[in-house]
Amino acid sequence: MAGPPAGGAPRSPAAATTASLKALSELGPPAVLLLRGIDRVPVALLLDRYGLELSLVAHGEEIPGSYWGDSEAGLRGERLFARLDTPVHSILHEAAHYICMSPERRAGLDRDAGGDDLEESAVCYLQVLLAGELPAVGRARMLADMDSWGYSFRLGTTRAWFERDAEDARAWLERCGVADATGRLTLALRAG
Repeated sequence: MAGPPAGGAPRSPAAATTASLKALSELGPPAVLLLRGIDRVPVALLLDRYGLELSLVAHGEEIPGSYWGDSEAGLRGERLFARLDTPVHSILHEAAHYICMSPERRAGLDRDAGGDDLEESAVCYLQVLLAGELPAVGRARMLADMDSWGYSFRLGTTRAWFERDAEDARAWLERCGVADATGRLTLALRAG
């Protein structure tokens, strides 16, 4: 994950940990949607549309290429690593990094996606668009999960940012050919 977007930081490693967000079974479901809570096939198919392979890691094993560690998704080359306790928002965020990075950075990818603040904002925006492609997730759930996890934006909530303060991120995605002017995904990786 690169630095914070212009509208605020996506999250800090201390903002929330998987351990603090995972609820004990008697306390109810986790605060955010985890990979174990949805069908993995649509996730793998969505990633495959962008040339990414979803690679599952065994419970308790370290996730290769994870920037933050813990249960956060990891990137190495054309593989996105996750465990069943990996938050779906983390998987989609890292996939969005892969989609948004330049071909040169993608070629040497191992853990750190790099990029500038505007690209990070575009990644956050794309993460929400990608969630809309997964019926078991959807945009509304992604916006709520991003808030629960600790993403931070100028207008307070992720929804407020997405709906009223993300023009620069939308324009970046359009300029790079990742989404069109209506916000529809082109299914293309950033070309340059």
